[in-house]
Order: sequence, then structure tokens, then C-alpha cells
Amino acid sequence: MIQFDQVSKRYPGGHEALNKLSFHMPPGDMRFLTGHSGAGKSTLLKLIMVMERATSGQVLIGGRNVSKLPARKIPELRRDIGVVFQNHQLLFDRSVFDNVALPLIIAGYGHRDVGRRVRAALDKVGLLDKEKLNPITLSGGEQQRVGIARAVVNKPALLLADEPTGNLDPQLSAEIMRLFEQFNQVGVTVLIATHDLSLIARMPYKLLSLRNGQLVNAGGGDERE
Repeated sequence: MIQFDQVSKRYPGGHEALNKLSFHMPPGDMRFLTGHSGAGKSTLLKLIMVMERATSGQVLIGGRNVSKLPARKIPELRRDIGVVFQNHQLLFDRSVFDNVALPLIIAGYGHRDVGRRVRAALDKVGLLDKEKLNPITLSGGEQQRVGIARAVVNKPALLLADEPTGNLDPQLSAEIMRLFEQFNQVGVTVLIATHDLSLIARMPYKLLSLRNGQLVNAGGGDERE
């Protein structure tokens, strides 16, 4: 599902965020992306979403070389990738339903399909009874679940999460992780960037560990940074 082949990313000014990264994450896998602040986690996720382009090397997503993907093809690729952010990035001038529906509306789904898919996604995260509420009235954990519903409403093959439990207490963090596991159990590939060492220690998933833009652990579950 995700393959990096000797991928480097250098920003203007000479800062090298990633240096010759190579790893393969097969379809249906679930892993944690770890490393200190500035290690390159966010850059790696941006390369997968084609928010950034690699300076050298190849990034393959579902067998497609996205390093050379034409700009007009990027929206099509992103429809197959769900993204969960730490700060939710919800629209507080719209209802929970409308927030979750947004990717479907952008993709051109019909009214009936939108309603069916949104309610299925909200049911999956336990918020079906809150579809008419404004997200600002929800707790932090509930807002994060709205963000997850929005990320999976398109039924993506790949789910990326950038510090999804960073603002949550341990109990809520565990609930959010159970949701990711449930999606993974039905075949969704899940990659979660986190610096929450206690969370990583509790869960039996492989790691992609970065240090100064280099991969120091590509799959083994023994190393805990």
C-alpha cells in the first residue's frame, strides 16, 4: 500500500527533512510512525498525501508513483486516503452531519448516498444521535470522532492520523485507538503518527521510527523511542 524507495526531501534553504528513506507497508497493515519533534513525521505524511513532493526517490501509494503524479490526478488519489488531524479541523459554522458530508459533496455524491454514508460513518464512531449538533458543543473526544467519521466516510483504503490523541486523556485515547483498530480489522491500512510512548507500549503494532530524517526502525516492534 505504501512504499518509499530511497526518498529524500530537502526544503529551500537546505534543510533536509528526510534522507534516503526506504520501507514497505503492505495493504491491511497498521503501524505507528514515531520520532522526536522535527524528526520528519509530518513531512512523511505530506509526501503520502502529495501535499509535498519528494526531492529524490519514489513514493508509491497503491502501486502508483505519486512522486510524478500530475496535479490534476491528486484529488482522485486523495479520495482514497482518509486523514485525521490532532486539532480536528472541523467547521464550527456547520453541523456534525455537514462536516462529515463535506468530502462526499466535494466528490459529487448524490443526496441519498451522502445521507446513507454519513449516518453509517457517524454510527460507526458512536455519534449518530449528534448529527444535528454544532461540533463546538461536543467534547474534545467527540470532536475527534467527528474528524474520524469524516476521514472514513469515503471508505478509503488508507487512513492516516497525525497525533490523533495528542489532546486527549488516556481513556479517550484508548477509545480512539479502538476505532482505528476496528477500521484496520476490515482491511483499511492505518498509519498513525504519534509521540505518545505509553500508547505505543500498550499496543502490539509495528513501528516506523524516525530520527533526524532517517529511518532507525522499519517494522520491528521491539524498539520504543
